[in-house]
Amino acid sequence: MTDRTGRPLPKPVLDPDLLSRCISCGFCLPACPTYAETGDEASSPRGRINLMRALQTGDLEPDDPTLKEQSSQCLGCRACEPVCPAGVEYGQLLEQWRDHQWRGHRMPVLARALMLVAGRRGIFRLLGRLRGTPRTNVAETSAVASGGASLMLGCFERVLFPRVGRAALALVPGLAVPASQGCCGALHAHNGDTATGERLAHRMGQDLPGTIVTTSGGCAAHLASVLGRARVRELSDHLAADSSFRPPGELRVDGRRARVALQDSCHLRNGLGVWTAPRDLLAGIADYVELPSAGTCCGAAGTYSLLRPRASRRILTAKIDEIEAAGVDFVAAVNPGCLRQLRTGLHRRRSQAKAVHLAELLLMAEENGCPST
Repeated sequence: MTDRTGRPLPKPVLDPDLLSRCISCGFCLPACPTYAETGDEASSPRGRINLMRALQTGDLEPDDPTLKEQSSQCLGCRACEPVCPAGVEYGQLLEQWRDHQWRGHRMPVLARALMLVAGRRGIFRLLGRLRGTPRTNVAETSAVASGGASLMLGCFERVLFPRVGRAALALVPGLAVPASQGCCGALHAHNGDTATGERLAHRMGQDLPGTIVTTSGGCAAHLASVLGRARVRELSDHLAADSSFRPPGELRVDGRRARVALQDSCHLRNGLGVWTAPRDLLAGIADYVELPSAGTCCGAAGTYSLLRPRASRRILTAKIDEIEAAGVDFVAAVNPGCLRQLRTGLHRRRSQAKAVHLAELLLMAEENGCPST
């Protein structure tokens, strides 16, 4: 086959079946944060899929400025997927696009550096010990292999937010926490190296016996896409499925029931369809307040806040405005990237609201305490 100039078509960059599903109906446009901000067709899922098609047919070269900009500008939040009547798996298309677009020298330097660090298992095991992340011994881990569950600590999460893993284990004491675990590969899959992302996910599946329970929505979605949905559960989803689990207590502030909001993890909500479970858990321990944009991206988006800080900050500013207007005491996160993003924004605003991981809030309700920031 040839293109319109008579040149042989290149080897397909993207899965033709996935690419052909888009019928250009436009239902995705209102759901897309970058389209809402710019009003530019190229900054919408439909527009980006048209760019992917042009890349596929050879009508645009990988170094085309619009291709370079749009592959980077997309948040990868997958908000377009639940509203798509044709069932377009945009997240997979984006990963395939970046695999090609960010190949070699075209990969952002910072993304390459982060992936290099994330691949060093020994570094995170050492830092995890220094930060006090939980772990269980070999005998306890082996006992789980017959059908129990294991806690995934996450690579950067165990270093930045070690209390999250400790809180999760306190809530579900039977979880095994193997010390050998490394990175799950989500960082790689979202930044142009899906082969390594899949390899690391399979290795995580070998390292963690039984059901894998994670406190990171983004990691949960990636692992489920590689290992299968039955093998992976995000913490709130795991607790909701446990008929024996009950809200551990009540979260109180200044003698009253606390007001708590939630920031969804985009991949958890849009990729795995998990969004009611964390809300139900929060409503059991506090007065739950739904933010108008709780289901839309906070601008963290994995490495997005580092690769495109200005765009990320614009998105975050609107989110912080909502949190302030809602008058909440806490905003819960179910993903470490979102937690870091929210804490940064709230600190910059000098807000009285605190961003806390869901696991920590549940444990606070049990202890009726308040976390330090």
